[in-house]
Amino acid sequence: MNLQFLTPKLHGALDYIAAGALIVLPFLLGLQGIELWLSVAGGSGLILYSLLTDYAFGIIKLVSFDLHLLLDLAAGVAFIVAPFVLGFGFLASIYYPVMAAGVLAVVAFTARADPSIRQSAAA
Repeated sequence: MNLQFLTPKLHGALDYIAAGALIVLPFLLGLQGIELWLSVAGGSGLILYSLLTDYAFGIIKLVSFDLHLLLDLAAGVAFIVAPFVLGFGFLASIYYPVMAAGVLAVVAFTARADPSIRQSAAA
C-alpha cells in the first residue's frame, strides 16, 4: 500500500498555505521575540525556496523537488528541536512541534513523481 498520495502539485499548494500559517499564526497566538520571528523566517524561507523549486508552483525552478523535500525535512526537525534548545514558553513549545508534525506528514505523504507519469510509463 502506497501512502505517498500527495502529488508534487498538491504539495506545492500546501507549501504556500503552510507558509502563510507560519507567518500569521505566531502573531495571532501572541508569540514574541525569537518564538515569533523563527516562525516568520521559516514561512518566508518556505515561500522563497518554493518559488525556486522545479514544480508546478515554482517560478524560477532552480531547486530540484528532492532538494525541496530535504529542506522541508530539515525545517521540520528544526521546529521540533527549537523549543528545547531555545527555551521557548509553554504555548510555543506546543506550536512548534505541531507545525513540525504537519510539515513532516506532508513530506512523508508526498510522491516524488507525478503518479500519472509513473502509470503511463508502466503501460
